[in-house]
Amino acid sequence: MAKKNAPAKVNSRVKGKAPGLPGAAAQLARLRKACATLPQFEEKISHGAPSFFGPRCCFAMFLDNHHNDGRLAAWLAAAPGAQQQMIAEAPETYFYPPYVGCRGWIGVELGRVGDAELAELVRAAWNWIARK
Repeated sequence: MAKKNAPAKVNSRVKGKAPGLPGAAAQLARLRKACATLPQFEEKISHGAPSFFGPRCCFAMFLDNHHNDGRLAAWLAAAPGAQQQMIAEAPETYFYPPYVGCRGWIGVELGRVGDAELAELVRAAWNWIARK
């Protein structure tokens, strides 16, 4: 028989939130480091994910196993045409992200890009948003 005042079991998973993948903290740290090179940005949680905002709006998001997709990824704003070109050239690295892909954003498998390339992609996303 259970004790009367015993704490209830709490589900450690947030409803609807997929379990995190190994290495997520390190990949988020890489994305933060790339964003830290920018002249102006703010990080906050948006739609349940660490998101990075420039002078006008969001330019990058970190996704850890979003809807159980098995990816540690960044979703980045991209100039018109960049998304299609990048996916065509390297479909194992770049993908069409849900929700924001229709606006030209690009998904990036973080484990498949080096730090210099990630910094370049982040800067391009920030520049695109700052120009709008």
